[in-house]
Amino acid sequence: MPAVFADPLTLPRLGLASGRARTVKSVTYGPQAYEGEGFPVTRAFAGVSYADLDPFIHMDEMGEVEYAPLEPRGTAWHPHRGFETFTYMIDGTFEHQDNHGGGGVINNGATQYMTAGRGVLHIETPPEALVLSGGLFHGIQLWINLPSHAKMANPNYQNLEGNQVTLVSSQDGGALIRVIAGEIDGFTGPGKSFTPITVAHVTLAPGASVSLPWNPMFNALAYNLGGAGRVGEDGVASASVEFNGGGLAVFGHGDRIVLTADAHQDARTPALEVFLLGGQPIREPVVAYGPFVMNSKAEIIAAMEDYQYGRFGQIPDDALQPFHG
Repeated sequence: MPAVFADPLTLPRLGLASGRARTVKSVTYGPQAYEGEGFPVTRAFAGVSYADLDPFIHMDEMGEVEYAPLEPRGTAWHPHRGFETFTYMIDGTFEHQDNHGGGGVINNGATQYMTAGRGVLHIETPPEALVLSGGLFHGIQLWINLPSHAKMANPNYQNLEGNQVTLVSSQDGGALIRVIAGEIDGFTGPGKSFTPITVAHVTLAPGASVSLPWNPMFNALAYNLGGAGRVGEDGVASASVEFNGGGLAVFGHGDRIVLTADAHQDARTPALEVFLLGGQPIREPVVAYGPFVMNSKAEIIAAMEDYQYGRFGQIPDDALQPFHG
């Protein structure tokens, strides 16, 4: 799991987190599915109420899969409206292009934000070299809702290289925290979005525990990318919960989040890897249909008509296309 690594003992450290630890409301394990042209995903949010997810709409763990030559797949050109996409590549490579000039290569710890806003056409696909060679592929795609006043904003694109994330260590040096967006204990990540959020990738050494200050106005979710551990803090009125690969933990209210790695990890996943996210709930009606996320059925119908009549724009003449060998 390359992502971005550094020696935690050489990094600035979180301060001592205070206040009430968030209790664990649930830990769920999403089903497996196929997306786009056939790449395997785990539907991380399946079965979780939108009230607990708000402002997030949808999240897929892409892979982890070891492709044979000619197996890698992506998506064809398709539309979006009304939200932002957030793609975080841990292993492997994706190429992105949209019809508003955004695009680039996403690999090994890099992140792309795409604000679909009023409408965008885009494609995400593995490059020719990866299709021919095969290889490891692992990442996260997250959909972030936009408030009603921003749903028709102009499309935008941000590319964040892995070396741009903010790196910080836990209080005892047992955990590496990559702050990708938002803020944790004064450490701010480079990602910017309309909707206030915090996103981090946390790696905990075997037996390590971390208590992370968390904005009490935000919700809090943790997704297990690999490894074994527990979420939550054992106390008089709370208990930690087992947390294994592919699990999504939903936290209740509080001031801090507690993550703990089991002392013994397997050889394939030598540490506990956690994708941590939360944001300011929007608390508006949500109507989602395929690639459109709006506030009403009428707005969904309008989005479909606008797409069908070409009002999202055209696919560029030099358009990136899937390579199948």
